[in-house]
Amino acid sequence: MSEVVPAALSATTPRALLAEAAPALPSEEARREAELLLMHALGVDRAWLYAHGDDEVDTAALATFRSLVTRRAAGEPLAYLTGRREFWSLDLALTPDVLIPRAETELLVELALQRIPQSEKVDIADLGTGSGALALALARERPLAHVVATDASAAALAVARGNAQRLGIRNIEFVQGDWCAALGERKFDVIVSNPPYIAASDRHLQQGDLRFEPTVALVSGPDGLDAIRIIARDARAHLQPQGWLLLEHGYAQGAAVREILGKSRFVEIFTARDLEGRDRVSGARAASP
Repeated sequence: MSEVVPAALSATTPRALLAEAAPALPSEEARREAELLLMHALGVDRAWLYAHGDDEVDTAALATFRSLVTRRAAGEPLAYLTGRREFWSLDLALTPDVLIPRAETELLVELALQRIPQSEKVDIADLGTGSGALALALARERPLAHVVATDASAAALAVARGNAQRLGIRNIEFVQGDWCAALGERKFDVIVSNPPYIAASDRHLQQGDLRFEPTVALVSGPDGLDAIRIIARDARAHLQPQGWLLLEHGYAQGAAVREILGKSRFVEIFTARDLEGRDRVSGARAASP
């Protein structure tokens, strides 16, 4: 990476700013990231950026862009800088109060949709919803369903609720509470969760975007499986007979999660792999009474 110092950016037109800023950014997609940061600073789209590549940028926007580039060069996640991340074609607003949605989590959406009929009214719960990514994707794809999205964090629920309102998704409600405790006496056809699953001692917590994301949404005990154990233990009481529980987890945790589900007396236990061929989602069915 070049030793360009972001704060020293001297250009004043979009074309020149992008040429100066990209070498200062750490990502392999530095040019694209520089474009997104400049679009955010100017409040414009990519078409405008290139149609006005030689226009002078006003002083306030210049200062904003230079600050954003400096923060990104220091490792701050692009999604937090722009306050946006796309997930399942949904444009989600984000804050540092929530985990950044990742592409591999879309596998969890796919697996859930395979188990949710399009033409029936079903009840779905998303435990630890964060930005609302999972719950909103399922609610959008299954408009007859009723989705309950829970989170222990009031700040996270505010982000998720705001996303639902902005996207016009109404077949969803938000409940504050820790895992299944938030569900009261209700039962569901499908429960999904992308819980924290990183071990407290994992060195990756000191690398990349993870350094900036909320620890409570990442870390779950010495082996990373504490939240999954709690969910598996309690979820059967909140599932209809033959209802499904689907959980995202780490690439090396498939066997351990299947064992946890088995000890919790689930049946039809499976693990699915992501596009990289890594264990990513495990699920199981509540046995009939």
